[in-house]
Amino acid sequence: NDIDEIAKFYPVIVDGNEMEVIAVRASDGTIRTSFNACQVCADSGRGYYVQEGDMLVCQNCGVAFNIDQLELIRGGCNPAPIIQSEKEETEDTILIPKDTFKKYEWLYGY
Repeated sequence: NDIDEIAKFYPVIVDGNEMEVIAVRASDGTIRTSFNACQVCADSGRGYYVQEGDMLVCQNCGVAFNIDQLELIRGGCNPAPIIQSEKEETEDTILIPKDTFKKYEWLYGY
């Protein structure tokens, strides 16, 4: 319920590996989630995003990615999406299974 248009960044440790999830409410009211790692720049050490207005901006290459596109676009220089089939949502929680984190740990160099 605390997810709104200001992106929330949730640090997660899975099997000793540090990762981070972004959750934000898009303009259509849906909650969008992704890993805070640019799929192209992740290995640079600066391939993470910060929010500027309604955009998420990669701190390595400067690509600005609209929040409304989060979770919809895959591949390329954008936040790695956590799509609907990779998570479970209820009215007040988002559950991301460990297997989803394991699938994307390469983004963080693991």
